[in-house]
Amino acid sequence: MIHPPRLKKGDTIGVIAPAGPPDRTRLQKAISFFLNMGLCVQLGKHIDKRNGYLAGTDSERLEDLQDMITNPAIKAIVFARGGYGCARITPYIDFACIKKQPKIFWGYSDITYLHTAIRQRTGLITFHGPMLASDIGNDDFDYLSARMFEQLFQPTTYTYTEEISPLHVIAEGNANGELVGGNLSLLVSSLGTPFEIDTTNRLLLLEDIGEEPYRIDSMLNQLKLAGKLESAAGIILGDFADAKPKVTPSLPLDKVFDDYFRKLDIPVISGFKIGHCMPHIAIPLGVEACLSSYDKKLIAKPGVQ
Repeated sequence: MIHPPRLKKGDTIGVIAPAGPPDRTRLQKAISFFLNMGLCVQLGKHIDKRNGYLAGTDSERLEDLQDMITNPAIKAIVFARGGYGCARITPYIDFACIKKQPKIFWGYSDITYLHTAIRQRTGLITFHGPMLASDIGNDDFDYLSARMFEQLFQPTTYTYTEEISPLHVIAEGNANGELVGGNLSLLVSSLGTPFEIDTTNRLLLLEDIGEEPYRIDSMLNQLKLAGKLESAAGIILGDFADAKPKVTPSLPLDKVFDDYFRKLDIPVISGFKIGHCMPHIAIPLGVEACLSSYDKKLIAKPGVQ
């Protein structure tokens, strides 16, 4: 795997919206957060464009991404928000340039599609973490979530224990492997495409928002039938916000998890505050990690060099 270079004070980060259009007020508030960290911020030239539920046309969003990828002055690309749209531009990304000139990529939700494609095409480690208009610019953005950006300035081994949140063991075990995954619905949407997620002997992170238990059931079943659950070395269940059923009767979400994970011969732990939640714990994807049910711990190696 390729570790991107760490950030230094005075470096410039690029901010773009490859999916949905960001709220400008929250975006501006979040820019101040990075300026206070000693970083410079360069916005994509199409950041304010609107095309229905997309932040501009496919060509405009792709142009902003390519500009940030090829500009040697940009040391990190931090995405403004998720939504939908990354999969529409992914086939046209210059992956060779990313591999030749590696830099930090940071985001989550719809950005899962980019994380998976970039990692599997280039070997670059990327970061699953809070974004500008989605998180940083909100009033409830907390101190712990803000501290997650420190890992970009200094190689840091991160350890997640129950000191952060209660963790629930669904299946026992201890496993090591490359940390992959992200948003459940985006991972399912990659199946059958050139960017299909590879979970073989890897630790698979799953999270989502606004999906009822029956929808999560359906998506987990699709991953199961595609062989993605049994081939994993371990499974990390992040936050599943707003997953309450709108229509009853319904299976509770923990019963859905039990149905798919309890009989797996790999460690499966739920309760990680990773995803659409606060605090929002950021982790590097593509690094070697260890998941243990015996001491309820996730350890992830540093994401930068």
